[in-house]
Order: sequence, then C-alpha cells, then structure tokens
Amino acid sequence: MAADIDYEIPTWSQIYDMLLCQTQKIQRHPYKPDLVLAIAKGGLVPARILTDLLETPQLAVIQIEFYTGINQTTIEPTLKQPLTIDVAGKRVLLVDDIADSGKSIKLAKTHLHDQGAGEIKTAVLYKKPQSIETPDFYEKQTGNWVVFPWETRETLRKIIQRQQGKRALNQEVAKLVKAGLPKLLAEKLLRDMV
Repeated sequence: MAADIDYEIPTWSQIYDMLLCQTQKIQRHPYKPDLVLAIAKGGLVPARILTDLLETPQLAVIQIEFYTGINQTTIEPTLKQPLTIDVAGKRVLLVDDIADSGKSIKLAKTHLHDQGAGEIKTAVLYKKPQSIETPDFYEKQTGNWVVFPWETRETLRKIIQRQQGKRALNQEVAKLVKAGLPKLLAEKLLRDMV
C-alpha cells in the first residue's frame, strides 16, 4: 500500500445530507428523471436513496467492474451486467458513488446512448480532479481515497492483502481511524478477518 494515500471517510449521516443537497440541485435544475440507474456496486446505495428523495418510481442497475484494489484498476472498465429494461427515449439519472477516473461513467453513458436513452444526467457524491467526466451533479471534490460505509470491510480486506507485515497494517489502519473510521469498528472487522 502506498504510504502517500490519504483517506476520507464520510459517515452515513454525511452521505444522507449530501444526497438531500443533491436532490435539491436536481429539482432546481429542473430535471425529473423517468428512472434512476445505479452503477453497481458503488452506486447502489446512493441511487436507492435518490429514488426515494426524488420520488422516482423506477430503479435499475448495471454493473461495471474496474477496480481491483485501492488505487488499482484494470486498463479499462468492463460492463458485466448490461441494462435489462427499456430506456428508449427516457430521462435517466445515472448514479455512482464517485467519479474517480470517470471511465465507468463514460462507459455507462455510452451503453445508455446505445440503448436509445433520451436525456442522461449523471450524479455522484464525490468527484476527483482527474476525472475525464464531470458529473452533472456532485457534492464534493477530493483527491483522497474515499471509503464509504458500504465498503468498509472490503477496504480493510484489500489493505490486509497488500500489507507487508503487522506493523505496516497497523499504520494503514491508524490512518483510516484518523480519517474518521470508528476504532471499535475497525478492530471488530479486523478481528473477524485476521
């Protein structure tokens, strides 16, 4: 694990607040999607919450694989689960948790265009400066590695797989705790994994 990785760890409450703000931005735009489309896995939780806040009745999912570890990707993202519903002519709100490189969002938008979607808007919680796609709606910009509550165990597992020794693991976990991961939660999850 590169020692220069800085973490950002939003709480569930902070995420919900960001999604409330995002809902207000979307409604002021004004934009009323016919459906919300989540990019799985990261976009599932934000998309589900946005369907509730926007009162959009339809939620769909596509799956794109790109990340293999923390700050590690394959060369290009892969569409693992394409659309299973008709989006022809529909207004689609495409949702992910973060626009890191922007390549997953770009692939998803291409897939939606190929399926005949009408107006496509994109929404994420975080945007990274290097993203090749600028989402229509985002709440924060960061250069840090963001650890969302729905991927805490997965992140710890990847850290364990990459660390060379107990000392390096403890240092990385200390960085996570300093960034906001509850220490007791980290200890509990690590106890189950190590």
